Amino acid sequence: MAVLQLEDGRTYTDIEAIASQLAVLNIELDRLPNQENPAVQEILLQDILNVKEKQHILAAFKTEFEYFKRANGCQWCDLKVLHPGSPQIYPLMTQSDRTHTHADAEVLHVIAGECVFGFVYPNGSQVQLMLQAEEYIKVPPNTEHWFYLTPLLYLKAVQYYTTAQGWVPQYTNRKLKIKN
Repeated sequence: MAVLQLEDGRTYTDIEAIASQLAVLNIELDRLPNQENPAVQEILLQDILNVKEKQHILAAFKTEFEYFKRANGCQWCDLKVLHPGSPQIYPLMTQSDRTHTHADAEVLHVIAGECVFGFVYPNGSQVQLMLQAEEYIKVPPNTEHWFYLTPLLYLKAVQYYTTAQGWVPQYTNRKLKIKN
């Protein structure tokens, strides 16, 4: 269940109320149920996935990819598999919670685990949004935000891309006012 925390400490858990709070930034947020496929569910329980297992997961989410392709112009997708032993954890923890923008939209479908996106409103106030399994978010291009994993350090998510260059972060280095 998504949880939005405002700078003043108020929280929202209703997805429609959260979407309303984020509407000023044109952020899309919704639930997107996972496949009921037992083989997919079994793979999602594993910490480490080999290439074949990742391909199996991505194939299971082909319908979602086709939707994001039509709706957002996404050209390819990748499965992010993060857990305490992942080599990507340290760089993620040291860089991703810095405020930044991207030239392209950031589309992420959480299929297991959880993560947090923080956002800067036009007036400079900040909010953060925890996403959990079966939720997706589309952050528009040039939206100032940050990202980090919760203390679980566990996330499996399908990330959708339109261009390779569009995902390069442009750091704004704004000081965070809100963070767990």
